[in-house]
Amino acid sequence: MAYAEWRSVVRGLVVAAVFVAFGAAAGSAARGQDSGFEPLFDGKSLAGWKANENAQSWKVVDGQIVCHGPRSHLFYIGPDEAHPAEFTNFHFKADVMTKPAANSGIFFHTKLQPEGWPAHGYEMQVNNSQGDPVRTGSLYNVVKNFTPPAPDNTWFTQELIVKGKAIQVIVNEKMLFEFVEPDGVTGTRKLSSGLFALQAHDPGSVVHYKNIRVKRLP
Repeated sequence: MAYAEWRSVVRGLVVAAVFVAFGAAAGSAARGQDSGFEPLFDGKSLAGWKANENAQSWKVVDGQIVCHGPRSHLFYIGPDEAHPAEFTNFHFKADVMTKPAANSGIFFHTKLQPEGWPAHGYEMQVNNSQGDPVRTGSLYNVVKNFTPPAPDNTWFTQELIVKGKAIQVIVNEKMLFEFVEPDGVTGTRKLSSGLFALQAHDPGSVVHYKNIRVKRLP
């Protein structure tokens, strides 16, 4: 499928799918218990995580992962680096706080790479006030949200549900959208399976993450 045609299909699908499919179930899940979730961050160290370039951009402060510094991506690989923890269908949650002019992101279905912007999977944007107008919750370059769903300097909960071809993004228990990936998508920007990664975007960005957890879905 040609890129322009695919983008056109995406826009139509997003509008049509917001309150259908398993939307009601997702809303219930977002409000439900955290039973079955496994923590990805121990609150004390970066055990299980691996930074590629500029590892100094990541610190653990007061039970939070703080990203501040040059471009870097922090991949969750789990307890065994030889066998990285890959996820296919899942419900992901993280508590996030952006500082003014901060830009970050949460990658999923991605792969460990030594440097550069991750080439595989999707990025869920974290940005409430930085110069890039694509705001928190967007699927970068796929679904664009231009309204910040939360203010800076305030903790908010960002959720992601991936099941089959459907992606749902939820912020503070409000579903922003559901995107259904069309058949025939090629290249590396597509659903498959893979790792999670957090993004340190630039030296002017400061973002805090805590309570990072995930539940595998069938």
